[in-house]
Amino acid sequence: MIFGRIKPLDAILATAEKKSLHRSLGAFQLTMLGVGAVIGTGIFVLTAEAAQKAGPGMMLSFVIAGFVCAVAALCYSEMASMVPVSGSAYTYSYAVMGELIAWMVGWALILEYAVAAGAVSVGWSGYVVGLLEHALGIDIPNMLVRGPFDGGLVNLPAMGIALLVTWLLVIGTRESAMVNAVLVVIKVAALTLFIVLALPVMNMEQFSPFAPLGFGGIGAAAASIFFAYVGFDAVSTAAEETKNPQRNMPIGLIGSLTICTIFYLLVAAGVVGTVGSQPLMGPAGEALAPGSKALADQCAAIGDQAVVCSKEALAWTMREIGWPQIGNLIGLAAGLALPSVILMMMFGQTRIFFVMSRDGLLPAVFSKVHPKFHTPHVITIITGVFVALFAAFFPVGILADISNSGTLFAFAAVSIAVLVLRRTDPTRKRPFRTPAIAITAPVAILGCIYLFFKLGIETKLMFVAWAVVGLIVYFAYSRSRSHVGRGTVEVHEADPDAPPQPVPPID
Repeated sequence: MIFGRIKPLDAILATAEKKSLHRSLGAFQLTMLGVGAVIGTGIFVLTAEAAQKAGPGMMLSFVIAGFVCAVAALCYSEMASMVPVSGSAYTYSYAVMGELIAWMVGWALILEYAVAAGAVSVGWSGYVVGLLEHALGIDIPNMLVRGPFDGGLVNLPAMGIALLVTWLLVIGTRESAMVNAVLVVIKVAALTLFIVLALPVMNMEQFSPFAPLGFGGIGAAAASIFFAYVGFDAVSTAAEETKNPQRNMPIGLIGSLTICTIFYLLVAAGVVGTVGSQPLMGPAGEALAPGSKALADQCAAIGDQAVVCSKEALAWTMREIGWPQIGNLIGLAAGLALPSVILMMMFGQTRIFFVMSRDGLLPAVFSKVHPKFHTPHVITIITGVFVALFAAFFPVGILADISNSGTLFAFAAVSIAVLVLRRTDPTRKRPFRTPAIAITAPVAILGCIYLFFKLGIETKLMFVAWAVVGLIVYFAYSRSRSHVGRGTVEVHEADPDAPPQPVPPID
């Protein structure tokens, strides 16, 4: 039976128990960790996308996406506290629902990390190009800084930053905690400055009509804006280092998501109330899809004089309300902070591939380590090339939606896994228990399904096609080479030198 191939939880945890971490994090530290991990990318690069889908109603979209993230995070935390090892949702699924589901979750996580890295690269390009044009007066042809969907030919800056980050990952450069803390301060300071300058000059008339495309538009914008919250799992995975996790984990998760949602609402209000955010419509009154050629043509016709046309929405808004230098500063903040996000997403991607390779589900060459740099250079380079190609030819909105489809699938799988494990292994130690699991987990699953179906039809078809390719790869290659299927389980997440443990093959 396919679903019977379980990687024993005890085998996964065997070495994790050896590396007991000091419990030092309280509710405040967890909340700040979450704020630092979440705030940034999405609000910088997806505001224009949300405005085109929902108009001023995008403010409600932030609340919906934040709520779904909160309930999914509570489920995620229980699994993270029980299985504090590498591999994320892939490892959790392997331990609970079996190899095939774990493979599909890992396959979906490729969309979450690699495509998201491409989306952030495009967002970085928009801000840096805007900064060069407005601060230094350098005129760069759109053909070289926009992909084919956006009225250009190739996005060279986005491609370049993706390849640069790939090189840094190959030689083993990881940002330090201090550098990361500085970048978080830069991001938060830039958004705070935006709020302080934009809110006093708001015009409430700009909020009408609030939902020009109805609640369907608000839901579609929420599905895209979900990208702005990804990163909260950094809090979930800190369960092993948390004092009194049953009390502090929910405070840290809900607290950080609440703070981020308030931040996002204030930024969105600043955009809507100052420059307006009504979507551009086609000649027949139809809503134009973000990232489409039709929208790019409409924007070109009006000289990009609408926030929905901007590739650097927050900087553009500042310039429009009379703060050009502040707009340049926000562009500089994005230019400095976003590459670290690309780096962490690509690192997460290579780590998932690395673990899947060492489980036998992907070729062993993927887990090959460079003799000098001690990094998984083969899979890092392969990932980097694909991220660079995504960034070069696709607009940020399409990439963010594709990334969200993989993330929503993984979060729904983890929420199901928590429910299943409560039934099948009720006595196992749980440092954190999801409150009201009978309500929280189903709401998380339904919320993920709702947001998935609010994604565009092209995104859903692309996800289905990706899943079909994944199933073909699994049955043609991975299933016959799986270490679990062959009867060996390698305990490698925490100790690479641990010997394989023989177990009876389960089929």
